[in-house]
Amino acid sequence: MSTTPITWFEFGTDRPEEAQRFYGELFGWTFEQQGPSYRVTGAGGDTGIGGAIRTISDDAPNYAAFYAEVADVAETCRRAEAAGGTVLVPPATTPSGLVRAQLLDPVGNRVGLFTPPPAQA
Repeated sequence: MSTTPITWFEFGTDRPEEAQRFYGELFGWTFEQQGPSYRVTGAGGDTGIGGAIRTISDDAPNYAAFYAEVADVAETCRRAEAAGGTVLVPPATTPSGLVRAQLLDPVGNRVGLFTPPPAQA
């Protein structure tokens, strides 16, 4: 059994209002704006995973990605490249301490990685 859970998803779109309306009507999801380009949803409630809609520029392709929670984002990126993947968005740390990156697998799928912020004592 894998020890790498999928715990987040993200839709990148140049039409975030339309995506929010669609998923709200289809699944009853509600969204909270977090910054100018990110809308977060609890989506699955107690049994599913959370996610977000990210606003992207008109010239970037829309995407859907899932995020795997890993112990070390940089090391996982190195292993992905060794296995034939490409790092699309290199590891970066948010102000809260969350580390994230995005990969492209060898067949063209976008995959996100993240490590949660360290636990606060």
